[in-house]
Amino acid sequence: MSYPEPRYLGENGEVNAVYRPVDTTPELDSPTGNRTHYLATHATTGGEFGLYRVDMGPRSPGPSTHFHRSISESFFILSGAVRLYDGDRWITARPGDFLYVPVGGLHAFKNDSDDPASLLLLFAPGAPREEYFEQVAEMTRRGGKELEEFRIRHDSFFVD
Repeated sequence: MSYPEPRYLGENGEVNAVYRPVDTTPELDSPTGNRTHYLATHATTGGEFGLYRVDMGPRSPGPSTHFHRSISESFFILSGAVRLYDGDRWITARPGDFLYVPVGGLHAFKNDSDDPASLLLLFAPGAPREEYFEQVAEMTRRGGKELEEFRIRHDSFFVD
């Protein structure tokens, strides 16, 4: 295996790092206690990856079983206990646990405990997931053809 072809061909490097302090207000804050922090979006990384911190309130259902056709998704548990579905079984993941779901892999997650939990979600390559996070609750409420088209547009194919 070798490194990818160089994409930066300059001689001296660039000042182009993006810093996000820990106390940055989350981009999404729901009444149920769920918060989503946009750590590195597809726009920030030039489409290389998307990284999000999700703080789940107690008894947060999360998405049901689904897969993606164009992106992989990875989960890293920061705190609490998160139930992860790996396509075969539900696993109670604890801080430091990691799950990688390749393109096409069935997966789901939820917090079914009485305590909050926090995790990192990594999508690769980076996709514009922000619109999905911001509108999924409303689109689910609407349902029907509009929800179906929304899910397809955001590479989310639910199986149950």
